[in-house]
Amino acid sequence: MSSLDPAVPAAAPRLAAADAPRQDSPSSAARSRPPRWLGLLLPLALLAAVEAVVRAGWMPAHLLPPPSAIVRTLGELFERGLGAHLLASTLRVAAGFALGAGLAVPLGALVGLSARAEALIDPAFQALRAIPSLAWVPLLLLWLGIDEGAKVALIAIGAFFPVYMGVASGLRDVDRKLIEVARMSGLGGPALVRRVLLPAALPAVMTGLRNGLSLAWMFMVAAELIAATRGLGYLLTDGRETGRADIVLAAIVLLALLGKLSDGGMAALERRWLAWRDTLETRR
Repeated sequence: MSSLDPAVPAAAPRLAAADAPRQDSPSSAARSRPPRWLGLLLPLALLAAVEAVVRAGWMPAHLLPPPSAIVRTLGELFERGLGAHLLASTLRVAAGFALGAGLAVPLGALVGLSARAEALIDPAFQALRAIPSLAWVPLLLLWLGIDEGAKVALIAIGAFFPVYMGVASGLRDVDRKLIEVARMSGLGGPALVRRVLLPAALPAVMTGLRNGLSLAWMFMVAAELIAATRGLGYLLTDGRETGRADIVLAAIVLLALLGKLSDGGMAALERRWLAWRDTLETRR
């Protein structure tokens, strides 16, 4: 029996190693992550298909200009001052989003943390959220005229509700056990908010901010229909009135690119602020 004793300690580490959870190396995690260029395949395939369909004569070019014609139109627009239109639309979105999100964050926090505030405020906001964007236009024209104030206010309305919903639901849905453990540890007041409530609610808050920014770009188009003389919404109107489908599609492409760039920036900020999470995304 004594001759078998040395084998026991040797077998124990092998069993422990077999039972231990497998840790993927950083290189294997990097290999499992899809390449970034993979997202370009579908848009490029769609553009190639449209180019082929129009060149084959299956679709009139004046109704659906090929991508090559849209690129030429973008070059012409740049020569005619497209930068001013891009800057005007971007500044309106930035101002409207800042105003809408700046109001939505404290109100959403109040509703999320207080049941009384939720009963008082939330029903009215839910009713206002159901109003279509264009329904606000006549009222804003009466109140603020046709200047920048009406446009920024409409964009702020569009950005407000997604951010408000994200903040309120994020704080309202924090696990009660986390709060009880924090209070047992002596946390309370601002420390409880900073160390427990805010980290737990931050994923929902960031989702609300990203949705609010996307809606800000959508509402910007409606806002620039209010007697705008520059901006991507103005280009859409100008292309429709002159029968230039290439200008309309060029403006749509620019809206898609600007929306994607702004959302990508917000997504990068989200990854940085939420790097502590142990999620499927962070393990891939």
